[in-house]
Amino acid sequence: MLRVAVDGGGCSGFQYRFDLVDTVEDDDLKIERDDAVALVDVVSLALLKGSEIDFVDELAGAEFRVRNPNAKSSCGCGVSFSI
Repeated sequence: MLRVAVDGGGCSGFQYRFDLVDTVEDDDLKIERDDAVALVDVVSLALLKGSEIDFVDELAGAEFRVRNPNAKSSCGCGVSFSI
């Protein structure tokens, strides 16, 4: 399962964290679509509300991209954001 979290840090204040995990924690929201499962903890949930997460595989590399309507700005690399 893909764990998506928001941590403090990065050049804009918050940054996304992606981990592959085998277990669901008690306070996780479990989101299932097709064969994919994503987990979000309750603290990160408020910062990710309404977000869309895509996996993009391009010539320059592969990455997860987050379209977060709560983010007011982001850094140049797109890894961190502010609210």
